[in-house]
Amino acid sequence: MPLGLGDLIDAAASHALVTGAFDTVNGFEPKRAPGNGVSAAIWVEEVTPIPGRSGLASTSVRVELTVRCMTPMLADPADGIDPALVDAADELMAAYSGDFTLGGLVAEIDLLGAYGVGLRGRAGHFTQDGVPYRAFVITLPLVINDLWSQAA
Repeated sequence: MPLGLGDLIDAAASHALVTGAFDTVNGFEPKRAPGNGVSAAIWVEEVTPIPGRSGLASTSVRVELTVRCMTPMLADPADGIDPALVDAADELMAAYSGDFTLGGLVAEIDLLGAYGVGLRGRAGHFTQDGVPYRAFVITLPLVINDLWSQAA
């Protein structure tokens, strides 16, 4: 069975769009500054076999997506930047918790970290095209059962 990464990213992006909290949502790491407002970008970070969920006939995997929520740091009012950013990320994390199979595409979102880092968000900063951004980066760990067949 193929990984279907495009479908996984589309499903994760769909949740971001449905919240209405983001001005733009991209299924890739931006090559240019995303502009004003709160934006989200989603890309794959890692694909790892899960020994405890795999057997002698197939390999289950953990697919880690990065969901970067971001907004310009020079926005006004300055004390509204973090609340707007974290509120948007909170809505998105709640959506992922509420649909932890991404509509049946995955066995589960590893919410509590049974197979590595669980669903989490971390605040930070970055600069792109000379523009400073405030970011809240969500780690979205997906578990897919029996993805690859094993053969001797």
